[in-house]
Amino acid sequence: MRLVIPFTLLATLGVLAEEKRVEFNRDVRPILASKCYACHGPDEDKREADLRLDVRAEAVKEAIKPGKPDDSEFWHRISTTEADDVMPPPSSPKQLTKAERNLFRRWIAEGAEYQDHWSFVPIKRPSVPPTTSKNPIDGFIEEKLRPHGLKPAVEADPITLIRRVFLDLTGLPPTPSDLSDLSDWSDEKYVALVDRLLASPNFGERWARHWLDMARYADSNGFLGDGLRPNAWRYRDWVIDAINRDLPFDQFTIEQIAGDLLLNPTLAQLTASGFHRNAALNTEAGVDKEEARFQNLADRVNTTGRVWMGLTVGCAQCHTHKYDPITIRDYYSFYAFFNNTVDQDEPNTKTPALAEVMNDRRQTYVHMAGDYTRRGPDVIPASLSALPPMTNPTQPEPSRLDLAKWLVSPQHPLTSRVSVNHIWSKLLGIGLVSTPDDFGATGEPPSHPELLDWLASEFMRQGWSRKQLIKLIVTSATYKQSSAHRDDIVVVDPLNRLLARQNRLRLDAEILRDSALAVSGLLKPTIGGPSFRPPLPEDVFDVGRSSNWKASPGDEIYRRSLYIITLRSVLYPTLTTFDAPDAADACVRRERSNTPLQALTMMNDGVFVEAAQSLALRVLRQSPAEAPKRLQKLFRLVLNREPRSEELSRLLAFHAEQKTRVQNDGVEALKALGTHEKAVPPSEIVEAATLVASARVLLNLDEFINRQ
Repeated sequence: MRLVIPFTLLATLGVLAEEKRVEFNRDVRPILASKCYACHGPDEDKREADLRLDVRAEAVKEAIKPGKPDDSEFWHRISTTEADDVMPPPSSPKQLTKAERNLFRRWIAEGAEYQDHWSFVPIKRPSVPPTTSKNPIDGFIEEKLRPHGLKPAVEADPITLIRRVFLDLTGLPPTPSDLSDLSDWSDEKYVALVDRLLASPNFGERWARHWLDMARYADSNGFLGDGLRPNAWRYRDWVIDAINRDLPFDQFTIEQIAGDLLLNPTLAQLTASGFHRNAALNTEAGVDKEEARFQNLADRVNTTGRVWMGLTVGCAQCHTHKYDPITIRDYYSFYAFFNNTVDQDEPNTKTPALAEVMNDRRQTYVHMAGDYTRRGPDVIPASLSALPPMTNPTQPEPSRLDLAKWLVSPQHPLTSRVSVNHIWSKLLGIGLVSTPDDFGATGEPPSHPELLDWLASEFMRQGWSRKQLIKLIVTSATYKQSSAHRDDIVVVDPLNRLLARQNRLRLDAEILRDSALAVSGLLKPTIGGPSFRPPLPEDVFDVGRSSNWKASPGDEIYRRSLYIITLRSVLYPTLTTFDAPDAADACVRRERSNTPLQALTMMNDGVFVEAAQSLALRVLRQSPAEAPKRLQKLFRLVLNREPRSEELSRLLAFHAEQKTRVQNDGVEALKALGTHEKAVPPSEIVEAATLVASARVLLNLDEFINRQ
């Protein structure tokens, strides 16, 4: 389990300093969850001393005397110095701090009140705090900033803002024509630009990548055989199309969970149900087919729980969840929804479909300790007991279609919250809940709980429209803020969780490659279709593995990175270097690492070298012969702005230095042009090689690699 607590501790310390009343969800639950629930929580098999601290009725029977800490066994155990009595025991790595013990004492003295976990409470639409902004989001943000003496940052300059919204909405940088006239820049022009980007087919490509991460999409089975899935791309293209036509998220959910169970499903709906086919599949000779099937179905349960509900339901596969109210019986009742299916390709179209087929109905059991051979009590399909029950199932035993409808019902407290949190995180750099796959007891509480619920209710009120939600966010003053460093924020809020400025983000792996191809003029804009193979060095392949990898022909290799074939055993190293997921599990949040290998890749990887070569030739063709004019053009293409005088001076000095080097090194230096050398007039050959060096430098600048 991942425990993320810095902001919680910050909030807790603030509460203590101001001596406000202790609040269970904000102050107490995170400590109990991380340090007590493993032995005194929901899991009855692992519960010690028959003491349960996650339910008030159980806790106050003997351990806690509300209003009387000195009479409470709980207080005695956490405050004693006797090694035999103290809790947690000395052997535990999860010891309480003095501040945490004092917090517990105050909580008991104030009555030891409990609250339902915030994410399980029904969504209620809060009122918008007072604000001068037209956008309600800003009211919630400003309300959190005021007590800390912080004010929102100024709006980013137009070029930075345009570049930001292009990269966030389409995954491509703006072209020179997009920045040609900013003399009368206004809010109205910005809104018109947002509408244009939302209508662009590139929008579906960008946001499909986010969803495909969560869908653990790949073009092969994985494991040792790693056989190809020649039709997997049809599901990928369905996602692109669904996002571009703004298929409401509730229907987007239903078609993926149970598109095959809809009345007279269309080919597209059958393709959508291929969501569940994306998991790795062991087809090796000698594999235990029943075990492989069990693991495959468990993956579907775990993925559905993480993606739509933000819960670590997989922790209940072997035993009742140690932290959240999910029993092992809950888990296998949920598993039963997927246990009546057979995977097959629709014979006429080869479309990947989940036929999540009733004549294959199986009895489902609790599998003791997660062992597929150890059958416990039998179960029927049912939703998680801690959440609102399903209403009006279509048959006595509810189906996957009922499950899908339950997930997006207005009464469900999680799906809308989790979904808007995913979208927010892509636009602001981190979710309102920083643990997007854990809305449970050990996850981070929301930094702005009222805003999260307002957005969740607004998402449903707007017909579950992804585009409308994104437009609402990117037109807010909060999104449009400058990301420039501010000393006052560092002192009060070093992680910028209060959002007194925008966050500066390293571009995703695919967007880095796509941006380099776009500014160089190499990018092929074709949308959809079968995946392609980019060139790969031979040493990528395992020793002893016979390679049938052959780079795709012609300009196919310059398509967007979304379409690069994802073979689980041979991942494209240019992307994995920049933290692209491996498709083994649902990835709801990418890591952003910073390693020397990334700098080496940007400078030397074939795709970036070729982009620099093509970019240099583009400048050579389109600019006057003077070095300053050419370097200014190069700068505008890469960074979308004019160089400052000191930047141009440094570029000119570098250009002169490199020109001398090229002239001195002769033929060897001209190799920098690669296959493009023949396309350059002899009189410009030295200048072309010099511009390649300049282009490589600009493509490696932080300003190109990061979204400001």
